[in-house]
Amino acid sequence: MIRSLIEKALVEELKQLGVRGPKVLLEHPSDSGLGDYATNVAMMYAKKLGEDPIELAGKLVQQLKNHNFEGVEKITVAGFGFINFYLKPDFFASEIKKILDEPNFGRNNRLRRQKTIVEYTDPNPFKVFHIGHLMSNTVGESISRLIEWSGADVKRASYQGDVGLHVAKAIYGIREQSWLFWKEKMLGSVTSRVNFLGAAYAAGAKAYEDNSTAKEEIIRLNTLIYSRTDAGVNRYYDAGRAWSLSYFETIYRRLGTKFDFYFFESEMAETGKAIVNDFLKKQVFVESDGAIVFKGEAHGLHTRVFVNSQGLPTYEAKDLGLAKAKYDKYPYEKSIVITANEQSDYFKVVLKAMEAVFPELAPKIKHISHGLLMLPSGKMSSRTGDVVAAEGLMADIEGKVFERLADRTLSRNSKKEIAGQVAVAAIKFSILKQAPGRDVIFDIEKSVSFEGDSGPYLQYTAVRAASVLAKAKKDGLTPSATRPEDIEVLPLEKFLYQFPEVVERAGTEYAPQSIVTYLLEVASAFNSFYGAHQIIDEARPELSAYRLALAEATRQVLAGGLEILGIAVPSEM
Repeated sequence: MIRSLIEKALVEELKQLGVRGPKVLLEHPSDSGLGDYATNVAMMYAKKLGEDPIELAGKLVQQLKNHNFEGVEKITVAGFGFINFYLKPDFFASEIKKILDEPNFGRNNRLRRQKTIVEYTDPNPFKVFHIGHLMSNTVGESISRLIEWSGADVKRASYQGDVGLHVAKAIYGIREQSWLFWKEKMLGSVTSRVNFLGAAYAAGAKAYEDNSTAKEEIIRLNTLIYSRTDAGVNRYYDAGRAWSLSYFETIYRRLGTKFDFYFFESEMAETGKAIVNDFLKKQVFVESDGAIVFKGEAHGLHTRVFVNSQGLPTYEAKDLGLAKAKYDKYPYEKSIVITANEQSDYFKVVLKAMEAVFPELAPKIKHISHGLLMLPSGKMSSRTGDVVAAEGLMADIEGKVFERLADRTLSRNSKKEIAGQVAVAAIKFSILKQAPGRDVIFDIEKSVSFEGDSGPYLQYTAVRAASVLAKAKKDGLTPSATRPEDIEVLPLEKFLYQFPEVVERAGTEYAPQSIVTYLLEVASAFNSFYGAHQIIDEARPELSAYRLALAEATRQVLAGGLEILGIAVPSEM
């Protein structure tokens, strides 16, 4: 990339001037009149070198000109000592040709063959797959794809809580309505069974809070679930677990996620407990009131229980077992765990304990947290039954899209397929347009707009570009990256070539929002180009061919960027 060549040259020249380990920041000016790249290195290092920033910038420019960058038209000094780089029109044409010729344009080898496992979504059987899981899935899937585009060998994993107090609460609720259980077992659909489980969990959770006798029974059920010594409990448990997992798969297919590995709390319990007991002897953990805890205060954190007073391993112990199980399954160089912000402090303690337990694995693990996905009504709780199911939200969005497609001459099946793709785009874009750590208040009306700041807008622009190309093909016209000499460089050209550097930066920073911002710029530039120019000019076939090349490059870049976001491009809209 031209960017890396310029950065390398700047580092080299700064070293020649006596700067040790120089850091170079190269940016795209917001005003295109100030060039295609700009840097403030002269301002950064002038004081160290005892020079005036503008004079230092002048020296650097003279030295940089000796590098004879292919594709750079001129290098100038601007106010305060900024250095601006202007690219040649032919450079943009060569980049358009690359986009057309290279199916992997935008990908890089920064993480070539790095074994990476990404854990995300993590829904709990016996509970509803809610919009919070959509948040985790969207962030996790996009980060997985960003890492894949950086050359890594990525495995996707979901860790599901199939044991624990929440399961005992659900089993309690099922037993209270056992006749409904048998009805669902014989006649129920995937969706009705999961709705029954969600209602049973909410009933059990309420009983646990309100009724001391029920609470004691739920605690007893929790022990039976672990021991698997009660045939009746096992029957409810096995059926409910299978129903949940089957349902989750239907959601994953709609979201475009295919997991390589599934891990379950039930499989981690004994391993985690054994690890804690082993390191209890080594004083990593200590006994406290009949439980086994990790004293986080010694590390500026807080104490957490790893085995409770009933001898059962907690989430913390199971997470130790999970780290080992993941490595045994896929010897990772990097393990990324994606959860809600609420678990950030929890993970700090678990990772600190892991440093003592698995010192070789702990440095490989990175925790990325995301905010909450909320509707304008506020936060939800599956404990009270006030939960927004992912499937319900997607159905509502699909209904809105159907309304907008009412006047389109499309078959009902086509409208249904498009509505499904647009609904997913609406959700994913709304989540990914800002940094993962921030909360998202989801506005359905804005999310399905075909204009402006939305996922459907990006889809529509990609479809529009494809439509232009399809029409041209029928007329026997083909794209060509040969640029007519008498035309000005368009803003669209200045955006398209940046795709690889945007992908690389987004991958380095785990920042899918950078992809979103860039795609909006590309879409806006293309739509302005489309509105201002006649793409097919019969009097100038060479100009038509180049404009078609811009349309094809736009289509490919939008499709690639949307793929990273986990958004499909419909065949028509």
